[in-house]
Amino acid sequence: LIYEWILSPDRYITCTEYTHFYGGKRTGILSLQPFEYPVCTPDGVVFDLLNTLFFFSFLQKLEAKSLIKLNFSKNNDGKYHCPVLYTVFTNNSHIVANKVTGNVFSYEAVEQLNIKTKSFKDLLTDEPFARKDIITLQDPTNLDKFNVSNFFHVKNNLKVLDPDEEKAKLDPAYHLKNTNQETRETLAELYKDYKGDELLASTMKEPEAKKTDKFNAAHYSTGRVSASFTSTAMAPATTHEADAIADDAVRYQYVKKKGYVRLHTNKGDLNLELHCDKVPKAGENFIRLCKKGYYDGTIFHRSIRNFMSYWGKPFKDEFRPNLSHTGRGVLSMANSGPNTNKSQFFITFRSCTYLDRKHTVFGRVVGGFEALTAMENVESDPKTDKPKSEIKLLSATVFVDPYEEADAQVCLSVCLSVVSNT
Repeated sequence: LIYEWILSPDRYITCTEYTHFYGGKRTGILSLQPFEYPVCTPDGVVFDLLNTLFFFSFLQKLEAKSLIKLNFSKNNDGKYHCPVLYTVFTNNSHIVANKVTGNVFSYEAVEQLNIKTKSFKDLLTDEPFARKDIITLQDPTNLDKFNVSNFFHVKNNLKVLDPDEEKAKLDPAYHLKNTNQETRETLAELYKDYKGDELLASTMKEPEAKKTDKFNAAHYSTGRVSASFTSTAMAPATTHEADAIADDAVRYQYVKKKGYVRLHTNKGDLNLELHCDKVPKAGENFIRLCKKGYYDGTIFHRSIRNFMSYWGKPFKDEFRPNLSHTGRGVLSMANSGPNTNKSQFFITFRSCTYLDRKHTVFGRVVGGFEALTAMENVESDPKTDKPKSEIKLLSATVFVDPYEEADAQVCLSVCLSVVSNT
C-alpha cells in the first residue's frame, strides 16, 4: 500500500481504492473486529457468531450447524490464555481447539498432555476425543490464512448490509457530518437542557450499607468521603465510616487449629490433617462436604502413577508460600482455572511443585500411607488413567472440626458484649 502510494501521482487514496482494494473498507469485509461469541469452521477459521448470522441469512454459503462454538479462557487481567498452562495468547502463540468440546488451549499443552501421552481426553472436561478433532486456530509458522486478499468474500466482492446501520440512515442526524455555527449552538443548547441522566440517577437505588459493630468493623473506611470529593456522581459524604468485614472473615479469625478427617476406602483408611488455620475456606468446604456425606460411595475415576489420585464434583484460591505440593500425600483442590474451586480434590503420590499457585493446598496425609500405596499400585488404563479395578471412597469421619469451636467463640463473644452493654 505504501509502495503504490509513493508511485501514484495522486497524494490520496481514491474512493475505489478505499472500497475495493487492500481488503476493502469495513462494510466490504465480514468484520475483522474482536469477537464476542467465537465460533470456527472445521478448518480453524474463527468468526464472530453475530456476523455469521447476517452472512447466513443473505448468502447461505455455510451452514450454521457446521460451526463449532469456541470456549476461550481469560485470566484476571481479562486476557485470553491457555486454561492449563496459563500462558497468555499473543500473535506468536500456537493455538488449537478441541472440536468435541470447543475448549481452546495452547498447542504446547495439548502436545505434552494429550499427544505425547496418547491420552486423548479433554484437559478440562475429561471428555474423550480423537487426534483428528484437534483444530489449529493459529499457527505462527503458517500465516496464509490471515491474508485478507485471499478471503472468499473479498475476492468475490460479497457484502452484507447491516440492518441496524440501514435503519440508522433513516434518521436525519446520521448524515450530519459538517455543521455550521448556528447548528452547533442549537445542539449545545439542547444538550444543556437535557435532563435524562438526572432522571435516571433519581430512579437508581442506593445499596444498603451493612451495619458494623466491634466484631466486623474494619480498620479501613468505606471510601465514600474521598469518592464523593472526587466524583460529582456520588452524593456528598463528610463522615468516615468503617467498612464491614465479611461474616466468614470474622469467623475465620477464631480458627486457630488444624482439622482432622479419616477417609474410609476399600483399600484402607487415610488419616488427613487439614490446614484450616491457613486456608480456612478450603478446609471448611471439605469438612462440610464430609459431614454431609457428599463423598460417600464415590468412585476414584483417575489414578496416575507418580502423580495423583483424583475424583469427581467455586470459591477463590488460597495460596500460601509455606504450603507447597512437596512430598507424598499432599491434599489439594482440583479446579478448571483460577478461583474455580468446588468439591473435587486430589492426593499426590509424589512432589508436584509445578502445581504451586495453580491449586490450593489444604491438607496432607498423616496416616494410612499403606492405603495410599495400594491405590497407586492399582493398574490403570494407559489411555484414560481409569483404574481397572474399582477404588471407592466408602465414607468420611470428621474427628476435629475447628469451625464449630470458632462459631462457639464468636457466639460467646457476642453474648458477653451484649451483657456488658446492658
